[in-house]
Amino acid sequence: MGEVHVFTIKEAAEQTELSEDTIRYYEKIGLLPRAERKENRHRIYHPEDIATMKLIICLKKTGMSLDEMKPFLNLSYDDDLTEFPELYAKIQSHKEKIYNQMVSLQQIIDFIDSFESRFNKTGSSAEPACSISSEHVRKPMLQK
Repeated sequence: MGEVHVFTIKEAAEQTELSEDTIRYYEKIGLLPRAERKENRHRIYHPEDIATMKLIICLKKTGMSLDEMKPFLNLSYDDDLTEFPELYAKIQSHKEKIYNQMVSLQQIIDFIDSFESRFNKTGSSAEPACSISSEHVRKPMLQK
């Protein structure tokens, strides 16, 4: 049989873009299982550990706290999330929050594009959702 590749903590950090300290912390608080150790007591990680670290990163990007993500880490890849109504509702809530943030950010981009086009005389003439009409723009003071 082929030998399973294992990773040092440094390699795991490089693979996941987590710091070594963060990996140790996640082990300490129980987000990651305690790492196996070599005879010299150095930590070793398996591909499954790397996958869990990447899942933590993704869940964190949703705005989920470390405590909130613990139940998600106990799921297996074969589990159907809809069979866990509480977890399904939680992930849907985070998804909706992210969608609303995207809409808000798009409004800001539209405003900036409109603002730039007023000075560049290029671009769209459509009023953005986050618009300021010219009557509400402060006029520069005249210098004497």
